[in-house]
Amino acid sequence: MLKPLLGRQWWWVTLFVIAAVALLARLGVWQLDRLAARRAFNARVNAQLAQPPLELSGAALESDLAAMEYRTVVLVGNYDFTQQVALRNQAWDDGQATVKAGVHLLTPLVIAGTEQALLVDRGWIPQAEADPAGWARYDEPGTVSVRGVLRRSQAQADFGSVTDAQGQLPAWNLVNLPRIAEQVSHPLLRAFVHQAPDPAWTGLPYRSQPELDLSEGPHFGYAMQWFGFATVLALGYPFYVRDTQRRQSQAAQSAAAGLPSTPEAV
Repeated sequence: MLKPLLGRQWWWVTLFVIAAVALLARLGVWQLDRLAARRAFNARVNAQLAQPPLELSGAALESDLAAMEYRTVVLVGNYDFTQQVALRNQAWDDGQATVKAGVHLLTPLVIAGTEQALLVDRGWIPQAEADPAGWARYDEPGTVSVRGVLRRSQAQADFGSVTDAQGQLPAWNLVNLPRIAEQVSHPLLRAFVHQAPDPAWTGLPYRSQPELDLSEGPHFGYAMQWFGFATVLALGYPFYVRDTQRRQSQAAQSAAAGLPSTPEAV
């Protein structure tokens, strides 16, 4: 069966099929790689979610906070509202089938007893209030206690989002901590806190928590589909060639004998 596949009539189709099978198989491997990455992410997040809250003070400030992403932390300090910035393109679901556009306020919190600061995502305010001139109404003066989850710096934009321009900015598309640290006078830790909702806090900024999908997603099913397509093409193509050649041979024999090539012609 191999010889006809490499003959003059079929060699170029065979090369195309081989390339298509390789591509389909590679797509299957890619989905398995994404599944492995998702499982690793889920395991890392679940390990942090299972940890008790970490008080960010003393020796804990020397920890690799970025490696603890999604761990609950508690910290005490004073906000520096003079160096507050906003995170653009944030939505708020008011629970009434309405999603409202706005920004999140990102405020450096100078940790009590230190000169170090940690950026806190204090929550959502409406787009109409995105002008920094009006942010003072949302200040939380004095010493505050903050509870939330650690998040990593966001240096890479997701598909469809935009990276930030150079220079000092009042509003950002990403929480790019090394970049934001360039315009903050306090030593800024290389993680930030997404502040958790508090039943006692009912006003703006509205607090929320990151939405986490810790399922394995559709990657395994997609991988099996791609491998299935590759298998059907690889196994079906030789039979297609053999069937085509058989029909061509029958047509040639019928023509030589002066007979119609198909029953329909009788």
